[in-house]
Amino acid sequence: MARLRRSLAAALVTAAGAAALTSAPTGAVAAPDHGDSRGVAAYTKGSLDPKIQAALGKQLAEAKKEVAREDASGAKQSRAAAYVVYYDDSQAPSFDALIDQNAAIWNSRVSNVQLVERDGAAGALKYYEGNDSRGSYYYGSGNGDGYVFMDYSQANTYAPLRIVTHETGHALGLPDRYTQPCSKLMSGGGPGPSCTNPYPDSVEASEVNTLWR
Repeated sequence: MARLRRSLAAALVTAAGAAALTSAPTGAVAAPDHGDSRGVAAYTKGSLDPKIQAALGKQLAEAKKEVAREDASGAKQSRAAAYVVYYDDSQAPSFDALIDQNAAIWNSRVSNVQLVERDGAAGALKYYEGNDSRGSYYYGSGNGDGYVFMDYSQANTYAPLRIVTHETGHALGLPDRYTQPCSKLMSGGGPGPSCTNPYPDSVEASEVNTLWR
């Protein structure tokens, strides 16, 4: 349900308040200033504030429990058309093809939300590229907003398509799970550079569908 997505986003905003970035990333293309209190989720462990990680995991678990309770009570399920998240990759030309492939991957695995390219669209999920000591990361509330920053150095070390789909997973509401295996997209850089899997598994896809009901 939409309210479950909003509850997850609200928890992320609350937890991120003390840890939000205070300057735009450095690189070929400058991303917007982010002096507010939305959250940051990085591809490799260590860049993400533990409070944000804990809030995401807790709220996702609570959302899943609430849905299970509603299903058990025979609540009527909504079959409305999928939400659309527009994305703008015009500021990440080096990764344009990979970003589009990322959208195709997510669109083929989830049904309640779809990624549609619309460069210049207001409120679109934006992609940027450049150099940043923090590596690649997503910045936003996990509600289809914000932006993904692709770091050149990290993309030369880790599989760039996996980085893009992982960070887009954050934009769709999923948390990092660094200790999980390579088969889990949201394990991010946890399994190491040899992991190239760019696909969310069935459980991760189901979580996204739940969050976007």
